[in-house]
Amino acid sequence: MPFTPEQIQSIDALLEGAQADYDTVVAMRKLIAGATATRCDARDMAEETPFRSYSRCNLYLLDGRDHCVRVTNDPSAATGFIIAAKGESA
Repeated sequence: MPFTPEQIQSIDALLEGAQADYDTVVAMRKLIAGATATRCDARDMAEETPFRSYSRCNLYLLDGRDHCVRVTNDPSAATGFIIAAKGESA
């Protein structure tokens, strides 16, 4: 289930000023039906490069096509996402 360019544009519009909270994850799940979705703190993703960075959160794409899930920057390989809240250390 690759993310389309239109979905990426919708994600950008949604996350531009959004918090990495429950409501934002729910809204993202509506945009990308069937995608794996979660949220965390930016420190939890310190070893990874975000797909997109917004004022209050970072977006990471997940590739779960194989038996191991991994972070990807390729929307055509994405099966889910992580929204990571930015804090003072982010």
